[in-house]
Amino acid sequence: MRDSRYFPKSKEDPGGIRSDKSYHGTDSELRNGLIRILNSEGDAKSRLQRICNYLHENIRCCDWAGYYLVDPSLTGELLLGPYSGEPTEHTRIEFGSGICGQAASTGNTLVIADVKNETNYLSCSPYVKSEIVVPVIHENAIAGEIDLDSFTENGFSEDDRNFLEWVAEMSSELVEKTREGAADN
Repeated sequence: MRDSRYFPKSKEDPGGIRSDKSYHGTDSELRNGLIRILNSEGDAKSRLQRICNYLHENIRCCDWAGYYLVDPSLTGELLLGPYSGEPTEHTRIEFGSGICGQAASTGNTLVIADVKNETNYLSCSPYVKSEIVVPVIHENAIAGEIDLDSFTENGFSEDDRNFLEWVAEMSSELVEKTREGAADN
């Protein structure tokens, strides 16, 4: 069965919203691709970067994918980790501030269908219309989160939520190692 959530990006369609793009793969193929990245060579940060690139390139409505890490040296603050997409000015976010800060303070996944309806939204780009933020839990504590933005309203589904929660669980050890490395810098 065709899974319409996942399509490759192209120069002609950087936002991944055209309906005539070729099919990229099934949920199990995407999970297998991520497992290959998780088990690949390289340090934790470089593997998280490859995960971001993979999500950005393979999830149809994803226009930005990144990890925010809980800053080990400051209580209640996130710092930008590896990401794929346009640079963001939000390199540090306090818990409770914006969608990312809300997800960090509550520990809950947030799926935002239309960011313009959110009073606590921190705009990274005027083109972003929807967002999903998934906390990454390591040893019963939040270590970071996965943040995906879309230029499409209602860009993320319940299936995306389930998939990204699995990615968060699978990458939690890498997030913790990268977070610990950030404390050394």
